Amino acid sequence: MPRSLPPWPGAPGCEAASTVRALFNGEPGESIPLMDRGLAYGDGLFETILIREGQPCHWGRHLRRLNLGTSRLAMPPPAEHILRTEATLLCEGMRWGILKLILTRGCGGRGYGPPVPSRPNRILMASAISRAEVEPADSGVMVRWCETPASFNPRLAGLKHLNRLDAVLARSEWDDPEIAEGLMCDPMGGVVGGTMTNLFLWDGRALTTPTITAAGIAGTVRALVIERARARGLDCLERGLTVADVAAAVGLFLTNARIGAWPVARLGSRRFDLERLPLDLIAEIRELAQQPGWDDP
Repeated sequence: MPRSLPPWPGAPGCEAASTVRALFNGEPGESIPLMDRGLAYGDGLFETILIREGQPCHWGRHLRRLNLGTSRLAMPPPAEHILRTEATLLCEGMRWGILKLILTRGCGGRGYGPPVPSRPNRILMASAISRAEVEPADSGVMVRWCETPASFNPRLAGLKHLNRLDAVLARSEWDDPEIAEGLMCDPMGGVVGGTMTNLFLWDGRALTTPTITAAGIAGTVRALVIERARARGLDCLERGLTVADVAAAVGLFLTNARIGAWPVARLGSRRFDLERLPLDLIAEIRELAQQPGWDDP
């Protein structure tokens, strides 16, 4: 394990935005073995974690989801103290950034059958971002519907696994920089969420978010919204949603670990009045989502 890495050359404008620090199984590296099953089959998991002032945000929430994934995929879980040591090294000196943690089942031979025992490979990458990339979208964002359906698999639902081709195909459906996100449905027409976000509907009294039983990712900020809404006495329902439900909503907002919460100003030709959203809750979520700390997993 290296004791230090080259310092970030970043400044307030984040000149280091294209710089990436990476560790492969604890050592600096820029390559992975050709027989790694994450490369061959997408056999693994990942976490995308916001960095602020040299620390990850909501480390514990991300570790809990990662450990749930290793249990579901029958992979040995990583040692938390090793991940924390490596993450500390990568995040050091970074004002704002993204830490990507990838865990694969490791190397194996030809064929889908997993090696027994498996020896997972871990990859941690940290890249600096500018403050502008995490600024709140107070004027709201523009969103569209995607034609690509979200993958439907109850055994994988909720996990941030490495098989993300449905989101890749959905994201390739537009190149308009004014469109921030695309909403996806499952093959039966049930609303799942965005290509990279969870979706919340507001009816003027309560929140609703798509249930995650067969598709979608159980986002860390999604969980935070549900907790804080209920703490405020607001109902927050998790249930199956349709396109018609979205059309009938008073307002929408999107969440993930990087953006915190984005109010939706427009979905296709439909415009929303942002003043009708629970703006105090959204502001609280933005602040909490950017709160750094090594909370226990």
